[in-house]
Amino acid sequence: MQTTIQTAVSFSGVALHSGASVTLCVRPAAADTGIVFERLDLALPRTARRIPVSTDALIETNLCTRLGNAHGVTVSTIEHLMAALAGCGIHNALVTLDGPEVPILDGSARPYVDAFMRVGIRQRAAPLVAIRVRRPVTVRAGEAWARLEPAAGLAIAFEIDFPDRAIGRQRLDLDLRNGAFVRELSDCRTFCRQADVDAMRAEGLALGGSYENAVVVSGARVLNPGGLRRRDEPVRHKMLDAMGDLAVAGAPILGRYTGYRAGHTLTGRLLRALLADRANFDRVEVDAETATNLPGVGIGYADLHAAA
Repeated sequence: MQTTIQTAVSFSGVALHSGASVTLCVRPAAADTGIVFERLDLALPRTARRIPVSTDALIETNLCTRLGNAHGVTVSTIEHLMAALAGCGIHNALVTLDGPEVPILDGSARPYVDAFMRVGIRQRAAPLVAIRVRRPVTVRAGEAWARLEPAAGLAIAFEIDFPDRAIGRQRLDLDLRNGAFVRELSDCRTFCRQADVDAMRAEGLALGGSYENAVVVSGARVLNPGGLRRRDEPVRHKMLDAMGDLAVAGAPILGRYTGYRAGHTLTGRLLRALLADRANFDRVEVDAETATNLPGVGIGYADLHAAA
């Protein structure tokens, strides 16, 4: 069945790229609403302020996931929130915010997951429909590539390769059913190289970034005073990002995602390529057996506290 959260939860913090303060609220929504963003800071009719999450709303950008509507309204850096919603199995929610960018919080999905688990999730009296991948689909950009292929549930494999010894080459493969996202990925923070931070700030980006919301590396050193939360936190965060980007499809995906040096743009292109041809996928009603393969089924505070 479809779900939503029991009660509204609010978050306040800085936006990663603009540095502006922003308040965001995730509210319960009716069945078949999906995930919808609404910009409260704009003097527009409600329908014009709203952006339903879908691949049609995707705007290509390398540094974050951004959506927009026909009225020119945009919302960006949604990937951690989308990953938390998908990882907790929340299918319907209205997300209101008073700015164009979601707050970065601690750089992971953990604050969202913690709040959702605290207030609880309720079922809606409507069947859940998932996207089942029927045949492999691959997109490439230079050395980077991303693929979706058939699988019983959602699985993500990712490989990264950075010249900085603090990151280097990392690879991880996870089956994301039954709380694996909450336990294994949700607390992993965004990361960047100090040289990239300097370049972004010269272009007026990453103005809200700090050691409080991002892992920063330089050569063999992790510059954050507290170091890494996990030895392979960078690749785990890339998997978290991929989870959030895949959630833009608007329905749970039954398939295996593999990414090599992929990012937001490539995963967005992969989703569009998948959905462009009905031979690539089916839309299937989720029965009790299929539900056991979804990320948000059977999770609770025990899973949250099991995260290292």
